[in-house]
Amino acid sequence: MDDAGYLTMSAKELNRLEILGRALERRQTQAQAAEQLGLGIRQVERLCRQLRIEGPRGLVSKKRGRTRNRKLPNELHERALELVASRYSDFGPTLAAEKLREVHDVAVSVETLRRWMIDAELWVPRSQRRRVHQPRRRRSCVGELIQIDGCDHEWFEERAPRCTLLVYVDDATSRLMELRFVSSESTFSYFAATRTYLERHGKPVAFYSDQASIFRVNATEPRKTEGVTQFNRALSELNIDIICASTPQAKGRVERAHLTLQDRLVKELRLQGISTIEVANAYAPSFIAIYNERFGKEPLSDHDVHRPVRDDEDLSRIFSWQENRKISKELAVHYRGNQYLIDPSSKTMGLRGRMCRVYADSDGRVEIRHGSRSLPFQAFNRLRRVTQADVVSNKRLGAVLATIQADQRERDHERLSSPKIPLREKRQIRAARARADAPQADF
Repeated sequence: MDDAGYLTMSAKELNRLEILGRALERRQTQAQAAEQLGLGIRQVERLCRQLRIEGPRGLVSKKRGRTRNRKLPNELHERALELVASRYSDFGPTLAAEKLREVHDVAVSVETLRRWMIDAELWVPRSQRRRVHQPRRRRSCVGELIQIDGCDHEWFEERAPRCTLLVYVDDATSRLMELRFVSSESTFSYFAATRTYLERHGKPVAFYSDQASIFRVNATEPRKTEGVTQFNRALSELNIDIICASTPQAKGRVERAHLTLQDRLVKELRLQGISTIEVANAYAPSFIAIYNERFGKEPLSDHDVHRPVRDDEDLSRIFSWQENRKISKELAVHYRGNQYLIDPSSKTMGLRGRMCRVYADSDGRVEIRHGSRSLPFQAFNRLRRVTQADVVSNKRLGAVLATIQADQRERDHERLSSPKIPLREKRQIRAARARADAPQADF
C-alpha cells in the first residue's frame, strides 16, 4: 500500500487473484485452480485462506520493499565505482574486479561489478556494442583498388567436387576483372590468377583482401624469414600495394559479388554443361563480359590507372615460391626436406657458406640462383620418415583431405593387387573402403 492508499500488485499476483477469486466463489474447484497456477493443493488452500482473511493484500509478496539479506553495503558499492571511474575506466569488468581485489582489497564478484558498471554507464554490454558499417565512396578510377577474395561453393552442384572461385572486382565500377576456378585457396592459385590479371589489364594501384595467411603474416612474433608472405613479396617486386580489410563489410563489393555469382554462375555452368575446372576457366571470360554489361557501373573518372608490365619484370620468376638458403661446405642446399647438390666447379667452389635463393614453381620445378646467376645442381633423393605434420591452412583443408584420400585409395589398390598380402587383410581393406564410401547420414 503506497501513500495514496493504492495497492501495488504484479501481473502474476493479479492472475492469482482472479483464479483464486473464482475458487472462493465456488465457480471452480481448488484443484482446478492449482492446475492453472502450477501450484500444489495445499499451497492453493493457504492462498485462499489468506485471500479470505486479508483480501487482495494477502496475495502480495511480503518481501516487496525489503532489503535483500545478501545485499552488499552501499559504501562498498560507492568505493568500487569510484575506483573504477578514476583508475580503471577503460577496463572490462573481469580485469577491473581482479585489480580491485589485488590492489585495493575490494572483493566484488565479476557479475556484480558488471551490473554496477552498466548501471553507472561505465561499461557497455557486448549486445549493445553494435558496430555501424557506413557505406564508403567508390574509388574514382578503374584499377585504383581491386578487391580480391575466394569463395568456396558447390559451383558444379553434384556434377563435380566442391571447389573455390577466386574473384577480382574493381572497386570503382563493380566489374569482374578476373575469375579463376581452383581446387582451394593457396599462394600458387593466387599467383596464377594474379598473373593472368596482369597480362590482361596491367598492374593496378592496390589489391584489397581479407586477413588470410596468404596475404598477411598473422603470427604475433614471426620469424625474420617470415615477415612478409610470398604474395606480398611478389606484389612488392611489381610495385603493387596490398591492403587487408579488418571486416568483411569493408570489402562489400566482392562479398556481394559472391552472392550474385552463387546464383547466376552456378546456373550458367549447369546450362552450359560444364563440370570441370579447366572448362569453367575457359568459359569465365564470356561470363565476365555478360556480368559486366549487366552489373558494371561507370567510373567517376575515365582515366585507367593500370600500368603495363615492364619487360624486365619476369612474371614467371616473380610468381614463384622464393626462399633464401645457405650453401653448405659440401655445396649442398637443403630445402623442404630435400637436398640439392650444386655441381662443383671453379665458379661454384667460392660460394660455400654464402646465401642463395631457391625458386619453386607449382609443378615442383626448383631453380637455385646466386644473384642473377643460375646454379647447376643435382637432386639428392633420400628416403626420410616424416616426423612432423604439415601445417595446413583452414581454407586448404578440403583439398588436402581429398589428396590424402586419393593417396590412400592408391595404396589400398596396390596392397589388394599384391599376392603377398594375406586374404584376411585384403578383406579388412575392402570392408574399410566400403564403410568410407557409404553415404553419411545427416543429423
